[in-house]
Amino acid sequence: MKPVLPDLISGEALAEARGRIYDSAVRTPLIRLPVSNGPPDRVDRPDRPDRLTALPPNAIWLKLETLQPVGSFKIRGARNAIGALVPETLAQGIYTASAGNMALGLAWCARERRLPFTAIVPNQAPAAKLSKLEKLGARILPVPYERWWQVLEEHHYPDVPGTFIHPVANPAVIAGNATIGWEILEQLPEVDTVLVPFGGGGLSCGIGSALRESGSTARVIGCEIETATPLTAALAAGGPCPVERTPSFVDGIGGSGLLPEMWPLVRRLVDSAAVVSLQETREAIRTLIERVHVVAEGAGAVPVAAACSGRIPGERVCCVVSGGNIDLGVLVEILAAA
Repeated sequence: MKPVLPDLISGEALAEARGRIYDSAVRTPLIRLPVSNGPPDRVDRPDRPDRLTALPPNAIWLKLETLQPVGSFKIRGARNAIGALVPETLAQGIYTASAGNMALGLAWCARERRLPFTAIVPNQAPAAKLSKLEKLGARILPVPYERWWQVLEEHHYPDVPGTFIHPVANPAVIAGNATIGWEILEQLPEVDTVLVPFGGGGLSCGIGSALRESGSTARVIGCEIETATPLTAALAAGGPCPVERTPSFVDGIGGSGLLPEMWPLVRRLVDSAAVVSLQETREAIRTLIERVHVVAEGAGAVPVAAACSGRIPGERVCCVVSGGNIDLGVLVEILAAA
């Protein structure tokens, strides 16, 4: 059964999520992306070589969700969704449909509580994520991509016991994601633009809810990859519509369309979309490694690619580096190509 999503996640729900998640998730740091391979917060002054000054005000900031226990932000929503269920329901088990990161978040929390957990994954899911799922004791059920997408649309898969936790369209998941927005405002109160990888909208809408509830006027920009742009298409059409999708190494975003139940929240909380190329994303992955020694997966690097493109307005731009679960073979190819 599909849940009814509110037009805005309430402040009460956000506060409850914040109090609930930190026994599993961590408060991640916000750091500045240096303009070179030098010190991250300072730059040489040509006129005074003996003095240093701060970076320009339009420097890029990075919210490093790669440092979560499972390597991505998904543990926040997973923990809050589990916390919203009563023990009798949890005892019957939980399951989700996920390309990897939401499944990892739920698997981590389920293992902590000794709960049965099943992950329905598309058959092109990255090996790095599948390997981690196995180590966490998850039951893995691979299906063709089209069948996997159908599970996301129907919020159900037959013959799998337990409660289905949707990776996107679940109020508790969105509220858990919103804790990132609160942390950003505490760490960088003057932020004016937040760049978020756009998969299904759960992360963008969570962060947008936190910003609006806190009275912030910062823009939320959903960042997409050129191989599938459901947000861009929906904004142009005035509503969700199917899009052509080409599989790529950017596996955490780029679905076949925007889920209709997410559209009211997306329309209200996401200001615009930004699309980057695969090559820009590869360059962003290399930039993160070279300048801040952070390994990001494709989806996590897309906001950085957008920020580095020069196409994003704003003096204080924050990129949510959503995850770092990249296949080592893919990473080697990207680095070798440099």
